[in-house]
Amino acid sequence: MSDPSYAAPAPPGSASDREPPVHDPLAVALGNASLLGVGYLMMRRRGLALVAVVVPITLVTRAVSTAEEAYEIGLVVWWAAAVGHGWFLARRSGDRATRRGPRLAALGVTLAVLVPLGLLRHDASTIAHRVTEARERGDCEGVSSAQDEVWLGHRIADAPLSARGDEAVRTCDRLRSAHGELTTALDGDTRALADGFGTLASVLSRPGNDKTVEATLNGFLGRLRTRNPCGTVAVVDWLRSRGPSHDLLDRSAAEADRAAPAALAGCGDALMEDSSWENARSQYRRLLARYPDDDLADKARSGVRKATRNIELAEVRTLLAPGTDGPPEYCTHPAKYSGAKPYRKGTNRALFYTHDAYAEDYADRLPGSWRADGPTDAVLIVCMGEDAYGSAVETCPYEGTGSGSTSSVTFYRIELPVKVYELRTGKLLMNRKIQIGGTSCPGILTYYSYGDHDPGPPSSQYVDEGKSDVKDAFRPLVVR
Repeated sequence: MSDPSYAAPAPPGSASDREPPVHDPLAVALGNASLLGVGYLMMRRRGLALVAVVVPITLVTRAVSTAEEAYEIGLVVWWAAAVGHGWFLARRSGDRATRRGPRLAALGVTLAVLVPLGLLRHDASTIAHRVTEARERGDCEGVSSAQDEVWLGHRIADAPLSARGDEAVRTCDRLRSAHGELTTALDGDTRALADGFGTLASVLSRPGNDKTVEATLNGFLGRLRTRNPCGTVAVVDWLRSRGPSHDLLDRSAAEADRAAPAALAGCGDALMEDSSWENARSQYRRLLARYPDDDLADKARSGVRKATRNIELAEVRTLLAPGTDGPPEYCTHPAKYSGAKPYRKGTNRALFYTHDAYAEDYADRLPGSWRADGPTDAVLIVCMGEDAYGSAVETCPYEGTGSGSTSSVTFYRIELPVKVYELRTGKLLMNRKIQIGGTSCPGILTYYSYGDHDPGPPSSQYVDEGKSDVKDAFRPLVVR
């Protein structure tokens, strides 16, 4: 008869032989602190472990791509939630055990993740500090050099801070673009100048960029006096007309005022070399109008005089150009050339302009010391009209060839109307008629007849003037 109090032992491996799982809450919490779901894996919660990995990766990816601090905050919140959830989940799982091995393993994994992350975050902060220092020095090269050390690890560890460095580099790139625009503007390209200042103003509107903008502006203003002066004049005019923006860009107007006198004088000189007399005089006059007490004012006054003389000389040359019929236009519309010598005692060299070839012959027989080579060495402009009979000198009888008849021929001086202008002032000094004397009543009088009929010699003839006769007639015009 069997004993009812006896129960056979359970076979090995049966359900009653298994012990409930035992988890260490601290080990689980430490494992989850690694952001790799290690604590969940220790509890064989593979689904939770997968979520514990995917969520941080997603948050980190979004933080790197957007550089928004909200994702970093979300990651911290997730980290705290995962640690707390693992702790409480382990405590509720049944009996708890304190095991050194799992704790050390979990701690090792967590430190392997968090320590490098912390070091990278510290390094990212150090780089950001160097970027900031370079910006505060206005050193864009230093900004780029420091930010070049940033890599993906730094962006994972501190995406917003790394992104601020990227923004500083982009700002410096914009300032380099402004530098190029301002360099182009130095040659007088005011459109490039406007673009460059527009870029500077845009960068300056963002906080923290004062020093880098100032460095770019200083570089531009420092080169303002080193390029072609006429280009500098255009730049100076633009800067002077630029309205105030009440920031550091406004000091460009003061620098423009300091550079303007030298630019105006230099531009005037350059235009003089190019024979652009009107434009050169305009630049000198602008200097005198704006800066009458500047050290370059005397040079500008001299430039105005020189330019004016060249303008006058060019006009005189145009007026003295040979006309199609008769004397040049100067003889009816005189102009002054203030660079000419004044009319004075002694011989005054003159330019002689004639009505026809006969009168030109008279001028050719004058002494070389009386005749100027051109308007630059002339004192007088002498305009001669058409010759005519002057006063009678002598009447003589002549017997016609073959006819046997006798004719009386009266010989007259050669009368020339002349106008004498002082080239220096363009004023009319004399408007008179001169008479050229000569010999009369030659033994044989040559004349021309046409056909078989010989009417005899003409009743009026010019005297036969000699070189000395021409000289005597013109002497009162050129010798004072």
